[in-house]
Amino acid sequence: MSEPTPGYKSGFVSIIGKPNAGKSTLANRLLGQPIAGVSIKPQTTRKRQLAILTTDEAQIIFVDTPGLHESKDKLSQFINAEAQFALRDADLILFLADASQQPDKLDEKLAGLALEARQDIPVLLVLNKNDLADNKTLAANKALFESLLPGSQTVSISAQTGNGIENLLRVVRGFLPEGPQYYPPDQITETFERDIAAEMVRAACLSLLEAEVPYSIAVRTDEYSERENGVLYVKATIFVEREAQKAIVIGKNGEMIKRIGSAARVDIEAVSGQKVFLDLTVKLRKDWKNDQAFLKELGLSQRS
Repeated sequence: MSEPTPGYKSGFVSIIGKPNAGKSTLANRLLGQPIAGVSIKPQTTRKRQLAILTTDEAQIIFVDTPGLHESKDKLSQFINAEAQFALRDADLILFLADASQQPDKLDEKLAGLALEARQDIPVLLVLNKNDLADNKTLAANKALFESLLPGSQTVSISAQTGNGIENLLRVVRGFLPEGPQYYPPDQITETFERDIAAEMVRAACLSLLEAEVPYSIAVRTDEYSERENGVLYVKATIFVEREAQKAIVIGKNGEMIKRIGSAARVDIEAVSGQKVFLDLTVKLRKDWKNDQAFLKELGLSQRS
């Protein structure tokens, strides 16, 4: 940690919002490269992930939080604990909303959590996806979201196109206290690249697989090494809960696993800056969501 310099800002900004609000897309946009798996489906983010943005004026540590949902197994309990912890341990809460849609019950629930936290932590309302609706719709939805968070400052952006991002950063800096650089200036996340690779594979599964299959999937990176020819070799295992799911993930004549591998490889190459050879295996692991030892192995067990 570097010593603070007069006027330099630093702090932690927890991003909360519905699964389709664009939290991971925003984190990737802020850093200019993918570090988080992106999907419109719930549970894309299972644990807190940092997006560390360092400039000459500030170091802003954005915390991409998991979405809250029903605690039906040990994995769900861990996900909810991660989200709650991120809310308590922040200098600013960034409530990200889909401005192209009216707020729903989940938005109301999240706004309630933000208001509870606002007794100690300021809340910034960020209306995302301003490129997906006309001005009349955006204005109407803006009023509805602001009624959920009365008194909060509002910023409009598109994480997908980058519109409004510079203004968002200016506003966020204004909320942060003076402080040191907590991380080296070239560090963009705390997550190891091998773990990011696993998340990219899981995000590809979420995007390509139907129904409930993606939520029964866990991914572990077994090898992450550079070969003599400069190609990055990534060996990963996709775990499923039932034998029938294994057949779905592999697909007829192996077509689905090829599609998953191709999609994930593109994102891993973007993160690593290297040519990637991705070797995927699918294995059965019954009831892994309640297997405490396996969850610990994946970094998905609750802190003691």
